[in-house]
Amino acid sequence: MNQPSPPPRASPPTGWRRKLTRLPILLYRAGLGPLFGRRTLLLIHTGRVSGLSRQDVIEVVEQDTAPRSWTVAAGSAASAQWYRNLRHTPQVTIQTGRRYHAVTAHFVPPEESGRIMERYARVRPRAARTLRASLEPAPEADGDEGYRAAGERIAFVRLEESRPSFPRPASSPAP
Repeated sequence: MNQPSPPPRASPPTGWRRKLTRLPILLYRAGLGPLFGRRTLLLIHTGRVSGLSRQDVIEVVEQDTAPRSWTVAAGSAASAQWYRNLRHTPQVTIQTGRRYHAVTAHFVPPEESGRIMERYARVRPRAARTLRASLEPAPEADGDEGYRAAGERIAFVRLEESRPSFPRPASSPAP
């Protein structure tokens, strides 16, 4: 029996599109992370094959203060390099604003992912619609049920702080 082939992966952007997608990383490096408020974070992780430091700016879906954690979504989890790197090495550093946090990635089970997506749709309806529409095929149900079904197919990652945050030293360059 033949297994269906995976959908083709979109090729990474090149030229000016790559520079545009990398702009938020440069802004974080320049100390301008506070411009993004609490909606994004800079994920500093290790490449699973190369072992080199990698950086990605990711939207925060939920943030909790006790214990301190940030929940992010990998809409296309199977192909998101940062997600695959976290699976390999879950201990990473994130930057929120001008503060750095040592965190450990915990992968959220589908049932809880559905509830996270429901809450996200209430807080950020437009962003939740876009995330839901990115799924192939998109869930047919509407309302909370549709978002719950979509959330169960999205890989959510909870980044839990493993030690207190620290500011970037003024004398050292950004990672």
